Amino acid sequence: MSDGTYDEVLLDLENKSNDELREVLNALYEEEQKLSYRRRVLHGKIDILRAELVSRLENQREAGEDVISGGDIERLIEILSNESRGVSSIDVTEPLGDEEQND
Repeated sequence: MSDGTYDEVLLDLENKSNDELREVLNALYEEEQKLSYRRRVLHGKIDILRAELVSRLENQREAGEDVISGGDIERLIEILSNESRGVSSIDVTEPLGDEEQND
């Protein structure tokens, strides 16, 4: 079933059998499990990259190099001055692309 079909079922609940509702519920649960797995994988990748960056920055600091660049300051200013703080720029209503679903 496509996402549109799920929406149609939600709009027409009273006309669906218990088996049809269970089918949709199971499909949505399976989708949620896939998304949860994808999220855990992404968090793992983020943790690995963060640890590598911290290690590199520690090595730079120990070598007496600057660990904060002008670009870092500009990015911080951009983040702090953004009026839509806390609002995701990602449209969560759009389905994942094939390459994102298969990771």
